[in-house]
Amino acid sequence: MGGVVRPDGNPTARALIALEVLQGRPGITAAGLAAELGVSDRAARRYVATLREAGIPIESERGPHGGYRVGRGLRLPPLVFTATEALGLVMAVLDGHHDAGDRTDPVGSALGTILRALPEGVAAQAEAVRRSAAPAVDRSAARPDPATTSALVQACADRRRVRLGYRSEAGTEWTAEVDPWAVVVRHGRWYLLCHAHAAGARRAYRVDRVRGVERLEQTFVVPAGLDPVAELEEHLAVGWEYTCEVLVDAPLDRLAGCVPRSLGRLTAVDGSTTSLVGSTGNPWWYAEQLAALPAPFRVVGGPELQHTTRELGRRLLAATEPPIS
Repeated sequence: MGGVVRPDGNPTARALIALEVLQGRPGITAAGLAAELGVSDRAARRYVATLREAGIPIESERGPHGGYRVGRGLRLPPLVFTATEALGLVMAVLDGHHDAGDRTDPVGSALGTILRALPEGVAAQAEAVRRSAAPAVDRSAARPDPATTSALVQACADRRRVRLGYRSEAGTEWTAEVDPWAVVVRHGRWYLLCHAHAAGARRAYRVDRVRGVERLEQTFVVPAGLDPVAELEEHLAVGWEYTCEVLVDAPLDRLAGCVPRSLGRLTAVDGSTTSLVGSTGNPWWYAEQLAALPAPFRVVGGPELQHTTRELGRRLLAATEPPIS
């Protein structure tokens, strides 16, 4: 068979590796098991005894065709992950993790646990991919701390109010008491949809900007019929630091399908003009989105947005001017 397995220093781990060998080579002798594990015959027999003590039916037969076999009715113990590893795997599936090859990363550590439970031939191929693959990192993704995310998810499940420390994109920091309704993933970003008590309104906070989570004693009831994804889309445009009010020279039906909800609420002013009202934590980003509108527009509200839109316009105009000789 293949090369020598080098068990680590954990006796339980070495016994589990012995179990993998026994499953793959029914009838293997103590000497054969010892050779596979790279240990003495006595140590191999000790691993078999450890498995039997754990309730795993290891049968043995004497004679020239005898050896060890795993008996019927074996139920393998479940894989055991830490809370951080388990959540890391879920997060990896949802947003495409790029640190699977890093054994110090929760996803890399959990993946290693899975690989150790696979048959040797399958695990070897998977391990080769993990070592050699060179993924292109998604620079736009914002992966929050798994421990912070876990605390928020648990608070959502338990319906417990929390106190958050938060830092906005603009650098402003504050503390808020909120009822956490749901954690939602949208376009590579993780959001907490909640009711903020100080504001008395629904809010959507970026989980990667949460600086601390304190679990409080108060409980809450989630609004009946809540659709977290739809609510998030609607509320991404409200509650941010900078207000935005724009008049677009186009009818509502022309804009409804091409203006993201995250920019704000569209309302018909008349048959040829539409009002866009929202808010943002990043006026530069908002101005860039406005530049892509399929019709002329005027920023009529929000001094920060007016300033950034004006500066963006100057930059675009400057880009068309001939170079100074």
